[in-house]
Parts: sequence; C-alpha cells; structure tokens
Amino acid sequence: MSFPEYGDYDGLGLAELVKKKEVTPGEILEEAIRRTEALNPDLNFLIFDAFDEGRRMAADPALPDGPFKGVPWLIKELATAWEGQPMTNACPYMKDLVAPFDSHAVTLTKGAGFTLLGKSNAPELGWALACEPRLFGTTKNPWDTSRTPGGSSGGAAAAVAARVLPIAEASDGGGSIRVPASHSGLVGLKPSRGRISMAPAVVDFWYGGALFFCLTRSVRDTAAYLDVVNGSLPGEPYYAPKPATSFLTEAGTAPGKLKIALVTDAPAGCTPVDGEVAGAVQATGKLLEELGHTVEAQPLPYDFWQLNDLYTRITALQTAGWIDAMGAFVGRPPKDDDLAPLYVSMIEIGRAISGVEHSNDVEAMRMICRDMVGKMAAYDAWLMPTIPVPAREHGWYDMALDADTYNKTRMGADSAYSAPMNASGQPSISLPLHMTAGGLPIGMQFVGRDRDEATLLRLAAQLEEALPWKDRRPAMVS
Repeated sequence: MSFPEYGDYDGLGLAELVKKKEVTPGEILEEAIRRTEALNPDLNFLIFDAFDEGRRMAADPALPDGPFKGVPWLIKELATAWEGQPMTNACPYMKDLVAPFDSHAVTLTKGAGFTLLGKSNAPELGWALACEPRLFGTTKNPWDTSRTPGGSSGGAAAAVAARVLPIAEASDGGGSIRVPASHSGLVGLKPSRGRISMAPAVVDFWYGGALFFCLTRSVRDTAAYLDVVNGSLPGEPYYAPKPATSFLTEAGTAPGKLKIALVTDAPAGCTPVDGEVAGAVQATGKLLEELGHTVEAQPLPYDFWQLNDLYTRITALQTAGWIDAMGAFVGRPPKDDDLAPLYVSMIEIGRAISGVEHSNDVEAMRMICRDMVGKMAAYDAWLMPTIPVPAREHGWYDMALDADTYNKTRMGADSAYSAPMNASGQPSISLPLHMTAGGLPIGMQFVGRDRDEATLLRLAAQLEEALPWKDRRPAMVS
C-alpha cells in the first residue's frame, strides 16, 4: 500500500487510523522501513534493524490495543533493554552484549501497542550533545547534514525529524532529550525525578538525574506517552505521584494566566548565547504576553559551575562503578581502546573520590538544588534557551579530550540551561518554536515546578496552537 501522507501524522494519529481499520500496523511498519532504507544511508540514525521482529509484532492478532497500537518504535542504544536486542551502549567495550530482559519502560511500551523498528544511534556511553560514536559512526541532522542532530538521543532525533516515525525512545541525564529536540525541531520533555522507573537494571543512577522517555513531533504524543510510562515501582527512592487527571487530558486543557520568568544571560565561562537564540527567547516572551501571561526577566537562580562541578564528580564516580559492573557481563575489565579517552579520564577522576568526599558532594548538590527549586517555585514556569547555540558542526564534542577540558570547553560549557534540571529533578521541555535565518531549528526550554509536568504540557499545547510547527519539515523529507 502506498502511504505518502504517513509523515503528516503523529503517533496518536497513526493509531487512530489503525483503530478505524483504515490502515494496518503492518502497512505502517512497512512505510517506516521504506523511509529508513531511503534515508538511513545519508543520516545514520538506525544502527540495528529489527524489521523481522517488528513484522512479527505487527502481524500478531494479540498486539495490545493500546493508545499507540501499530506505531513503530526505536529503542535508543543506551541503557534501555529490549530482550534479545543488542545492548552495546555504543561502546567498543560492550559491543557483543545482548539484552537478557526488558526494561520496565519497554514492558509498558510494548503494552501501548508499539511495534519495533530497531535501535537508534547514540554517542559512546552517552556523554555528548552530539551523536558520533566510534562504533557506529556519525548521525547527521536532516535540517543540515553538516551538523549534529544533538545528543545523546541523536539517532532518535534524526529519525523523528526525518519523519521516519513520529515518536522514538530517548533518555536524558544532562540535556540528552531536550538538546536533540532543540537542534532537530522536536518536542522534548525531561520528566520529573521519580516519574519513570529505570528498573530492573537501575535503581538510582545519577541520583535520579537520568531517566528514559521519548522525542516526538507533537505535544499530545508526549503527554500520551507520559501516561504510558508514568510511575515508579515500590521500594524505589524517588516518587512522583500519579496525577488524578491524565497528562493527555492536561495537554488539552487551557493553562490559564501564568507567571513566567525569562532568562537570556549565560554564566561566566559558559558558551555565550547566540544572537538568534537570544532573539528567539525575547520573541517567545512577547508571544507569551500576547497570550495573556505575565513575563518577568530574571537571572539564572543557580551558580552553574558550582552545581556542574558537583554533578560531574558524582557522575564520574558512578560511571566508574558502571564500568566495573559491566565487567561481569563482558567477562573482563576494559583494555586498550575499549573506552574513549574521555572515559578513561573520567573513571580516573571517579576512582580518586573517597566515600566521604562523595557523601559530601551529594549533600552539597542536594542543598543547592533545594534552594534552586525553592526560588524557581515563585513562577509557574521559567523560559530560557535549551542550549545557547543552534546545532553545531560535527566533531565539536570530541571524546579524545580529557574529562576536565571536555567539561569546561565542550559539554559543560554548553549545558548551563539543561544539566541543572537533571540535578534538581524538575521537569523541563524544549519546544520547536523558532528557526534561524539559515534554516536551523531553535528550541525554547520551559522549566516547571517540582513534579509539575501538567502546567508545562498545558502551556506547550497552547504554544503549539499559537505558533504551529506541524508542517515544518527538512527539505530532504517528503
């Protein structure tokens, strides 16, 4: 069946076609496969295909009748486990690993009716705002193939932006959902700490700073998928209460008049805010006022480098522990060039931190975040850049650098608006509201109160209607 209008639909739209029997899950999957085969040679978003598994799922009469029945799905090649699929974490050290179980989020995703298309590219072990792993090669941005789609969820971002599928799995420990959303013209929500379980492999990775979720092209898909995976498990250390109203319903509810803080300043030592990005923030503030909201300029309510230094030390120590734990699966410790120089350096830093020092780091980070969340609660939402610049050219996030240089001049310097929300646990969302004069997307980030995704989704849906992006697509995409 020819399905030229496939790219016009979001995930819920495709599922509605299945429900009406206007198209089958198999026909939808074949269109996604056709687009993958046409575009992946240029973009490199897919690194392992699961076409046969997807076809089996699509043909199964027992395919769950969930909200996304028949919609294709990509699993990010980082941390998320789909039983029987590769689990390399885009790292040479783990190149032969296969997932022995499903992640809890995957079990819920299967229950929503998705079919599997394959696994999407990611940077080695995820520590980059680009997608250039040695193991699988560079993923390119459909808007400009000389530039990155962002990272670490770069493969997912490129696939969704190229309209290969409307929604794909992503994860975020420092901006890895929101930055690809900004660079690729997508909706990218980082949910609250404790909102989504990372069981069974992870209980408290980065103290709840990292979590699974998705990238989409519509606010309603984002809300509906949050309804699918929402909920921690008994005994987990963080808890975000399930709301009385579904997130999809919240996305269809008017936000009312909100009080919104606006930020355009960059901390000293960080990447300066690009002029077009700063202009986009101001234009968004003006639009918000036209919609009836109160907008007030404010400085960033945290000391970025103080928080960054603590978060970096904490994640370095936990990365060292992660590599040790993976040795049981690989069967040996890493050697030679199993790990990029960045990680060799990071692990050295992590191993040098004593237990007492680590305990003090965690307590200091939590005290800073408590103060930060309290200050930010004076507003319904905070508007700021997602990242200070539009998509960079390939090669900027060079993992041949040592960890300190990489943090101060690359990853950390670009993360002043994204990584602090992982440390604090607040929900934050990047919306594709603007474009540069040269045709690159610019995302606007909104940060909400603690555990308050509902307000962000209501506001996001209002902005989606006021400044629609549905029909905006890269020139290479039909």
